[in-house]
Amino acid sequence: MISTSTSELRDNLELQSMRSDSLPARNTQAGALSEMSVEPHSVAALHGDGGLMEDEDSFVIPSTGKTRSLLKLGVSFFLFGLINNVLYVIILSAALDLVPPSTPKGIIAFCNITPSLLVKLGWPYLIRGRIRYARRIVSCCVLSFVGMLVIALHESVLSRLFGICLASFSSGLGEMTFWQLSTTFNHPSVGGRCVGYFASGTGAAGVVGAFMWWELRGLGVRTGVGISAILPFILPLTFFFLLPRPTAFLHPSSSASYMPIPDDDLETGFDDESTPLSAEIIVKSKVSVSISIADKWRLGKPMLLKYMLPLCERLPLYFEYTINQGVAPTLLYPVPSHGLISKIIHSIRDYYPLWQLVYQITVFLSRSTLSLGLKPLPARLLPAPAIIQFVILVILVLESAFGLLPESRAEGSIFLVFLLISIEGICGGLAYVNVFYRVNQEQPDPSSVHDPELARQEREFKIGSIGFADGSGILLASILAVPTEIGLCRAQVARGKYLCQGL
Repeated sequence: MISTSTSELRDNLELQSMRSDSLPARNTQAGALSEMSVEPHSVAALHGDGGLMEDEDSFVIPSTGKTRSLLKLGVSFFLFGLINNVLYVIILSAALDLVPPSTPKGIIAFCNITPSLLVKLGWPYLIRGRIRYARRIVSCCVLSFVGMLVIALHESVLSRLFGICLASFSSGLGEMTFWQLSTTFNHPSVGGRCVGYFASGTGAAGVVGAFMWWELRGLGVRTGVGISAILPFILPLTFFFLLPRPTAFLHPSSSASYMPIPDDDLETGFDDESTPLSAEIIVKSKVSVSISIADKWRLGKPMLLKYMLPLCERLPLYFEYTINQGVAPTLLYPVPSHGLISKIIHSIRDYYPLWQLVYQITVFLSRSTLSLGLKPLPARLLPAPAIIQFVILVILVLESAFGLLPESRAEGSIFLVFLLISIEGICGGLAYVNVFYRVNQEQPDPSSVHDPELARQEREFKIGSIGFADGSGILLASILAVPTEIGLCRAQVARGKYLCQGL
């Protein structure tokens, strides 16, 4: 509890202000220049043509801690994205091994996304007040661990689907939580770094997850999935011991007018202490601040128009997962007997994991564009990934159902599929990282500028609420993937190609 009265806090602030004003301006400037260094690669400054934040001031932090703090920040958010999403990818990559051959693989995708979608749809609107990040992250760790153990230790389809649902719920809650956590780093350049590295981590999860299952599948489901169950424990370890606090990125000259909440007011350590609050705001924070449902709807409507309309976020995910779960399992060819591809493909069942690996590698590269210093897509180009992916979906459906090249030219068909899935992954990654980057960089609502705590919760709500768009796209694709896979397999059988029946 805060023991200092309001009047005493205000007197202290006035005294600090008088002392600050009494210092010679020249000495203050000289001291600042000697102790500070300028971050040369401010994300907002680099991306003025498409960014939403107009603040072009360089980000300034203590020179002695700049490199280390930024490195820890990048590694932390990269690990958050990697570990939170890697189990999701492992489950999708292991789809052929988790259910019998007669079970459509789309049911795995359905159970792997539905709980996550429900979290993203309801959680931002139902939960009120300040987010307790430590509690959430520990809960996600436990849920993921239990879910993977259920998958590993039970052989029945229903039990494994239940374990997948637990892991999906944890993944959806974790992804939303880490996006919201990025908004607690208030300066645009720092928030932009969080978005870039988290998106890069989610892309790396695809590569790591697909590669891990490629190597672990020989050990069987019980051992392979059991080994992956220990990965979620990296999340709380990173949060508590590696992630720097937002106060590490503040200008020291602002520290005189700010005062962290005392330790006896902290519930999680990070949740409240991480945000610098003036003494007056500390007093205000004693009164509970939360966003009403009406205000959330008011904030959510512009997000729907900007980012959640089909051409911006939903359709790219729909096209991606329709290809990956409905079309890719039917893109099968005879096992090659010579050439480089023969060293990779040893059986018909190797094609599906290969397509998943190609897709995940290209998604990783495209989701890492911001963390590599490349500019985000201009707003006018956000619909482009969806358009390109629609064209790819049509071509791959035609290839699967009718065969665009003769059966004697199977290597040409394999190369065509490889190329199209690569482009699909690039488009999907670009759509993902650019939408979340733009939401993170949005200006606070004018009505909440006077209340930093309210502005913080609004920023958290905005970036948490748009996750529903990609989740709904994936869910719709997983539902349609089942009849799509069955229909394409029937079309292949009708033209005398029976490979899909051997999976």
